[in-house]
Amino acid sequence: MARQAGWRILLRIEDLDGPRIKAGAAELAIDVLRWLGLDWDEGPLYQSHDLTPYEQALATLADAGEAYPCRCTRSQIAAAALSAPHAADHDLRYPGTCRPAERRPMEFGTVDKGNTAWRLRAPNVEAQFEDEFVGPYRHNLQQSVGDFVIATKAGLPSYQLAVVVDDARQGVTDVVRGDDLLLSTPRQQLLYERLELGEPPRRYHLPMVIGEDGRRLAKRHGDTRVDHYRQRGVAPERVLGLLAEWCGLGQREPITAETFLQQFDLAKLPREEIVFTAADDRWLMGG
Repeated sequence: MARQAGWRILLRIEDLDGPRIKAGAAELAIDVLRWLGLDWDEGPLYQSHDLTPYEQALATLADAGEAYPCRCTRSQIAAAALSAPHAADHDLRYPGTCRPAERRPMEFGTVDKGNTAWRLRAPNVEAQFEDEFVGPYRHNLQQSVGDFVIATKAGLPSYQLAVVVDDARQGVTDVVRGDDLLLSTPRQQLLYERLELGEPPRRYHLPMVIGEDGRRLAKRHGDTRVDHYRQRGVAPERVLGLLAEWCGLGQREPITAETFLQQFDLAKLPREEIVFTAADDRWLMGG
């Protein structure tokens, strides 16, 4: 999509998720991208290398009274969610335990980082946006997740805040990602508004690849990483051939990245999730 449209491609490494970041994971991902024949115009840019832009954004939100410190633990939030009506119908909702009754200026950085997160006030209104693939999408953040975390108790910016700050300062106009992040868009649009960053990027939320049990691919399905197949001698053209079939480009056969680039058509992409099966595994292995 990016090359067909003439977009500038930015490679950004989002590595702020503390203990969940594995050593060498970013370098491996970059190596696998190159092995598949994918390239980019700028980067890699690592979020962890400079936290200043995120801290400035957090200070702006705190000073405006839009953000506030929260000492609630995960278990306390879970207990409150379980006692609320229809709590099982959506993600755990923050009940607003630490939310000040009125907006008032606060200073980010003066609160104990080890025990305090920061949350953004979410209005009780239905937000809407037009996804370039999914179509119209409406959602009330306050009813589903409530005031959400924008800085963790470790003092690090959350994913939601960091990507908004980076998209704005790095000139990102289009974001293509999995539809598991569809619910993130209302949060990110709210942050764009609160930080007065202008028009948010266009977004394309595409179907995920899932296992035969209907859940997203994970260790429970065995090793389905691209690098797993690379280590077992599978050619990149075979991986791309499977992806091309999933994208609606016809019967699977090994293809090059160049051919994929010429043939890809967003209009042919299926609307439903893609199921990775044992037969797909056998085909990748040449069976």
